[in-house]
Amino acid sequence: MGINSESEVTANLQIGPTSLGMVRLFIDTGKFEIPLDFEPEEAEEIAEELRAAAVRAQAMTAK
Repeated sequence: MGINSESEVTANLQIGPTSLGMVRLFIDTGKFEIPLDFEPEEAEEIAEELRAAAVRAQAMTAK
């Protein structure tokens, strides 16, 4: 499955700091729980990528 493939899978996403100073993305599909921990600098880079992707997606739907 690629990034542009549609899926029927639903998931909940929680984002927050951990007690160890990491940023955690916690994904819960109901069948699986996936904790992803990132250094704060990595989380900033991910946030920038999300913002850039949102801008590109908005431009695609505006056409």
